[in-house]
Amino acid sequence: MKIIAVYSSKGGVGKTASAVNLAYTAARTGKQVLLCDMDSQGAASFYYRIKPKKKFNRSCLLSGDFYQFIRGTDYDGLDLLPAHFSFRNLDIALKEAQKEKSRKLLADLLLPLKSEYDFIVLDCPPNLTVLSENIILAADSIVTPVVPTTLSLLALEQLLKLLKKLDCRKEKILAFFSMVERRKALHLAVMEKYGKYRIFMKSSIPYTAEIEKMGLHRRPVGSGGNQSPAAHAYDLLWQEIGQRMSEK
Repeated sequence: MKIIAVYSSKGGVGKTASAVNLAYTAARTGKQVLLCDMDSQGAASFYYRIKPKKKFNRSCLLSGDFYQFIRGTDYDGLDLLPAHFSFRNLDIALKEAQKEKSRKLLADLLLPLKSEYDFIVLDCPPNLTVLSENIILAADSIVTPVVPTTLSLLALEQLLKLLKKLDCRKEKILAFFSMVERRKALHLAVMEKYGKYRIFMKSSIPYTAEIEKMGLHRRPVGSGGNQSPAAHAYDLLWQEIGQRMSEK
């Protein structure tokens, strides 16, 4: 089992759209996949038309009593652990845990799922907190969307500093350019300057109306039966993620 965290400390970079589509793409290749919606806003759960059961909350997650709340999606091989509004206080609960265990609590909670899934994809909230540290330590790879702008690059720099603090190798990060508009000179300039570095994958995700309309259709791109440019871009990104992970 491999754990892939789709993470950025900056909001609005296409993080949830990437988590939703990468999980779907992985399942479509025949893998058993669990998408964990860690963001209290529940956008990934919304896209898959799944609501948490009334008895599910933050306490169930942290106690390890959450397996019964995993739900199947409309797609073969893809399950989802929905978010709950109480997840907004996950950091408070983690801080209350024993300090020597708090940073690795999430990894311990996911370990029993090892025999059930090939991949666990974490859709992560945009912050720099104890939960972020848990996610980084639990993940085998951190897939990081970066819009080709200064502020998004700054978020990547902050992530690198956090990995150093946690004594993690920077090779854990698999960054890619997201929401790319090639008609914008700034986007092209940033991609040309930084895309040559190993931390960035060659694949990128364009800014398209199809991805924007996911909130209307409430499904991954390409799941309607037609192979769209956006779906093809996620296919290529998933292939490169697999290749990079196999090299580690």
